[in-house]
Amino acid sequence: VNLLGQNVNAYNGKMFSSHGDNEGEETLADLALLIHYVAAIDGIERIRFTTSHPMEFNDDLIQVYAEVPELVSFLHLPVQSGSDKILSAMKRGHTAEQYKDIIRRLKIARPDISISSDFIIGFPDESDEDFTDTMKLIEDVGFDHSYSFIYSARPGTPAAVLIDNTTDLIKKHRLGILQSVITANANAINKQMVGTVESVLVDGVSRKSETQVTGRTENNRKVNFDGDESLIGKFVDVKITEARTNSLQAEYVGLSVLDRLNQSVNNQNVNNQTRRKLA
Repeated sequence: VNLLGQNVNAYNGKMFSSHGDNEGEETLADLALLIHYVAAIDGIERIRFTTSHPMEFNDDLIQVYAEVPELVSFLHLPVQSGSDKILSAMKRGHTAEQYKDIIRRLKIARPDISISSDFIIGFPDESDEDFTDTMKLIEDVGFDHSYSFIYSARPGTPAAVLIDNTTDLIKKHRLGILQSVITANANAINKQMVGTVESVLVDGVSRKSETQVTGRTENNRKVNFDGDESLIGKFVDVKITEARTNSLQAEYVGLSVLDRLNQSVNNQNVNNQTRRKLA
């Protein structure tokens, strides 16, 4: 299950109490409570949510990572810059240190969590010092993926009236530095995963080979391994055998615990139907 929203962690939805003295009473559920309710649904093995804003990332949402194992060990939390000056100009509403504090608390709640983010490079008045602050943030957090873009003025936005005073050459140079560091972080994590057994949700046939299927790990790594289309839509265990730049290679181990249970229930239902027909 993927919970989607422009700023999904600002969610406040209506709910009705189903038990106790307040049965039938309308109240509001925030994202943290919604995740608890989704996780309580039979058969839900993996929950994601995107996209988030640091200003709405409260203590309850952080605590969910310690309490709900179905919530994956991956979070996309855009920061855009590591410079307080640029963050203020962007009207982000938080500082770099406040962002890092969220990440520190998340890693206490879920030590193996992987973090990705968004960055805008060359925002008006971004100096060498501002860019250095961004790279320091990347080093401190250890991002393993990013959606990073060169700034360009968008008509109708508050930033459009600002003077774009950074040359394209400098923007491209800074973007290259940022992307190379985050790619190196991702490659290091990929290598650490070699030899581990990971749960993968198979979502299709691999584009690299018709004899392989592909899926995602809990920390959002793409994995390719030998298998047929009957595995699509199932959770399987695979052993990581090779780390590549943008993906992992693996060997099939077997169905995950939940899918083995579902298969056993389905087989039992078929057997019961057969017995009734024979009777």
